[in-house]
Amino acid sequence: MYYFKEEHQLFRASLRDFLKAEVLPHLNEWEEVGQLPKTIFQRFGEMGYFGLRYPEQYGGSAADIWYTVVLMEELSKVNSGGFGASIGAHPFLALTHIYAVGTEAQKAHYLQKGIAGELIGGLAITEPFGGSDVGAMRTTAERVGDHYIVNGSKTFITNGVSSDYLVVAVKTNTAAKHAGISLLIIDRDSAGFRARPLKKLGWHASDTGEISFDEVKVPVRNLLGAEGQGFLYIMQQFVLERLFLANGAIAASDHALEYTLQYMSERSAFGRPINKFQVLRHKIAQLASEVERTKYFIYHLWERFEKGDYIVKEASMAKLLGTQLSDRVMYDCLQCFGGYGFMEDYPMARMFRDSRLGTIGGGTSEIMCEIIAKMLIDGKGY
Repeated sequence: MYYFKEEHQLFRASLRDFLKAEVLPHLNEWEEVGQLPKTIFQRFGEMGYFGLRYPEQYGGSAADIWYTVVLMEELSKVNSGGFGASIGAHPFLALTHIYAVGTEAQKAHYLQKGIAGELIGGLAITEPFGGSDVGAMRTTAERVGDHYIVNGSKTFITNGVSSDYLVVAVKTNTAAKHAGISLLIIDRDSAGFRARPLKKLGWHASDTGEISFDEVKVPVRNLLGAEGQGFLYIMQQFVLERLFLANGAIAASDHALEYTLQYMSERSAFGRPINKFQVLRHKIAQLASEVERTKYFIYHLWERFEKGDYIVKEASMAKLLGTQLSDRVMYDCLQCFGGYGFMEDYPMARMFRDSRLGTIGGGTSEIMCEIIAKMLIDGKGY
């Protein structure tokens, strides 16, 4: 394949072996419990998976972006959106921000230990009354001496319950909107930090938390980057998050189609395998064509991302198209299973549930359309 060299394919094969041995046997248990054990994060750290994008001085391997793409694709093919979300939120959301604007002291502690799987992180932006309107956040951080005093709440936070720390968006200047937002690293054991798990339609293996901060004291040294620049930092990293969500949705669609084709070859009706019925054959052919087309659009964007191109509009398009297509693939694939697709004993039911968050998380499809429209029609830049 054009984008993946032999070394990437060897990495994919070894990663699949690792997931088959150390993840797949436990997924149903983790789905029931509602979160991942710390031990699996430690194993990912030991294998070097968290450090693929990061420099060797912090314990990473400084590998090209295609190793990370392989990791995201294979995480999306184990049939647990929650597993992929929880594992991915740590290096691709929390560590990304720390590496981008953190001090050397912050990197030595949070980034280095995060790459090793010793500390687990998450990113806390969304609030109960804000949703995609980041500028409307109400969580405040008032500086008092050498500490910030944080009050407020966050919701829908991946790893919100089990993480060791969160990168939290706060208002350090309540008089300003976007210009008043800053990022703080808040440790889990801080007094006044509380979290409770939320029950969800899908993504059961990831703990999604509702967080409250009640007079939480955060050292000024835990300010991430410059005060008042938090919104800019968030916007800068949204491209990466949206490419991951798009890529993950398409990888999951690939997996669903492969599983459905296997079932169709084994299931017979009216004296022949159901993969011989034209209406089903053409449905699968159409879906597979659209998945392949979208996959290579996303790969093209990864190539541009690696070069440092400005792809805010295109990443929004990829996230919009990839997650919407995934929903359609899961719907039509489940239909091919008939009543069995509705049964929890068949993996298709989980695929269907887990896909639904794609058009919501990381910016809804409606927000993606608005970003694209503003850039196309209004000439707006981000």
